[in-house]
Parts: sequence; structure tokens; C-alpha cells
Amino acid sequence: MAFVVDNSVVRGWFIGNQATDYTEAVAARLLDEQAYAPSLWQLEFANVLRTACKRGALDAQAAHEVIDQIGVLPIGIDRDTPGPAAILSLALRYDLTSYDAAYLELALRLQLPIATQDAALMEAARAAGVGVLKTEGARPGP
Repeated sequence: MAFVVDNSVVRGWFIGNQATDYTEAVAARLLDEQAYAPSLWQLEFANVLRTACKRGALDAQAAHEVIDQIGVLPIGIDRDTPGPAAILSLALRYDLTSYDAAYLELALRLQLPIATQDAALMEAARAAGVGVLKTEGARPGP
């Protein structure tokens, strides 16, 4: 089953103290399944790497190696993000940031569950009817 993935999961794949059983289980699913992310994900991902470098969790070379590793994973970048009015409507309806609303909008449009550890996004995904990606024996959350 395909799914939408957000940075609360992806960062656990390369920043050790962010890893959980859930992030590992989602990573394993990419061996056989396709993930999707809004184009915003690329900016968030780059910022997570920048922050990791600033905090000493990664050096620049390691960050670039992570980019190469993530680049070969089956994560499709959706380029059809709607305009600000649609994102704002979802953000207000589900009390999300506009960034999280972009993930929810994609999940709704594709009718796919979201792989996330973000509590507000999990609640919104459940309320909106797309749900949170389930993994064998691992629950989302830090």
C-alpha cells in the first residue's frame, strides 16, 4: 500500500536520536511500497539536515550522503500542491500548520494514509478519514 510520508518519520532514518520503532518500520516498507510527499517536503528535509549540521549531529559531507541515499528511495514528490486558499482551509479546519496541511491535502487527494509521528497531523488524518499508516508492532510517536 502506498502512503504519504512526512519529515517526522524521515529524519529518524538518519538522525540517531530521532529513530523509533515506527520510523524503522516505515523505512522497511519502502522496500516494497511507494511513498509520496508534497514538494514542501524537500525544503523541510533540507532544513532538517541543516539543523543537524549546526547541532553537530551530521557534518556537511554526511548530510550530502543522506541526500543521495534518500534520493534513491521510492518517494514521489507531488508537484500539484494547491494554492494557499485550499491549504489555509485545511489548516483552519484541522488546527494544523500550513506545512502539515500540505501533507494532509496530499493524503486526501491520493486517498492514502500518512506516516507521521506528529500528534496534530495524526489527529487530523484520522478525523479527515485517511488515517495514519499502521506498521506491525510499531506505533507512531516519539
